[in-house]
Amino acid sequence: MRFSAPCLMGVEGLAAQELRELGCQQVQAENGRVLFEGGWDLLARANLNSRFAERVGVLMGEFSARSFEELFQGVRALPWEGLLNRDSAFPVTGSSLNSQLHSVPDCQAIVKKAVVERLKSKYGGSWFTEEGPACRIRFRILKDQVSLTVDTSGAGLHKRGYRPASVAAPMKETLAAALVKLVRLRSDGQFFDPFCGSGTLLIEAATLAMNIAPGLNRRFAAEDWVQSPQKVWAQERERARSLERRNSGFYGVGYDIDPAAVELTLKNARRAGVGESVSASVRDIRQFQEPGEFGCVVCNPPYGQRLLDQQEAAGLYREMGRVFQSRRGWSYGVITPEEDFERLFGRPADKRRKLYNGMIRCQFYQYFKAPRT
Repeated sequence: MRFSAPCLMGVEGLAAQELRELGCQQVQAENGRVLFEGGWDLLARANLNSRFAERVGVLMGEFSARSFEELFQGVRALPWEGLLNRDSAFPVTGSSLNSQLHSVPDCQAIVKKAVVERLKSKYGGSWFTEEGPACRIRFRILKDQVSLTVDTSGAGLHKRGYRPASVAAPMKETLAAALVKLVRLRSDGQFFDPFCGSGTLLIEAATLAMNIAPGLNRRFAAEDWVQSPQKVWAQERERARSLERRNSGFYGVGYDIDPAAVELTLKNARRAGVGESVSASVRDIRQFQEPGEFGCVVCNPPYGQRLLDQQEAAGLYREMGRVFQSRRGWSYGVITPEEDFERLFGRPADKRRKLYNGMIRCQFYQYFKAPRT
């Protein structure tokens, strides 16, 4: 089978490398997604283990369409009966960008009708109950190129299950995992987040350091499909557990000025199974100190356009520049949309990368070079 794994913009390279390391074949990174090939085992493995993909879909086909008739005929020609049974539920969702077919509701209706006609020709009958397992169809029309997938994940892969509640302006788990990966966190490292919020960065750092599969404690849509071998899912879960490194030596420390956020961080860490490797306490950024010979700081400070006014945010960035000192063995990563961050922080970043936090365009500023002696 051929699969499509959509991901956040700017994370495609990380997602592609991760899928290669999982054993996926013919991995190809594109804007906003990664394509790969494999069997049921790799479908299960990608869902269970991917930290950066938003979901995994079976890629049914791709073609160009500039009219509703071309869309209908292109969809109808695809082998939907390979995954959809007589009773399968197949809701249709999608998006269209820079294309002749710009009405998403109209495209949804055409795709649905074409799939129904295809199934009629294979199964007979004039209607389908859709009372069985869900096989959600997703279409993407980009510059008149149509891509159709059947979703295997169900809830988005960023929903790990440890964060039923969160504080204001939470970071998506997949983005947090990407930031942790970009700073090359040591498996035995000390990790700090001085604006810990609901603990997402700390938990993603802990699970990465200990190689805990992010999807180990949840179910996926494809597990309910008749075609999906149940023993494969059991084997892949056992494989994931066997690769964990619970004694890696990692320890994460979080701070926040909000006692409720600190309590939520600790609760979410316990729910994620990493409570013994994470601590959190009430502390202001002005009190930040760097204990030990090495450590890694990654944070998502309040933005002027999110939780603080711009003047307060500017003062916060200056304070961060004061307490985050260049020091051998220490690195810092800060994600923010503030274009003037480096000036406010007090020194240029050693590296920066464009990423999106939700719909907000940000830069991830990294500081890791030791001071010259």
